[in-house]
Amino acid sequence: MAGTKAGGMKAAAANKAKYGADFYAKIGQKGGKLGKTGGFAANPDLARIAGAKGGRISRRTKKVTTTVAAQKDDSDQAA
Repeated sequence: MAGTKAGGMKAAAANKAKYGADFYAKIGQKGGKLGKTGGFAANPDLARIAGAKGGRISRRTKKVTTTVAAQKDDSDQAA
């Protein structure tokens, strides 16, 4: 593994010379083809179910909202 930018470029050049100009494209192709999960984008219903489970077991405390009743001050409206 390269420790500097120049070392990385040298290693990349060596890999391309040894394995072909499309060395990194082949690696990327393999990674994309081997994917099995598909993620939540492939199944929105599964995402909804997972989000609900996460919400149920959340350790975050519930947000407390306080409402302050607005009091009308008649002294400001003296005409």
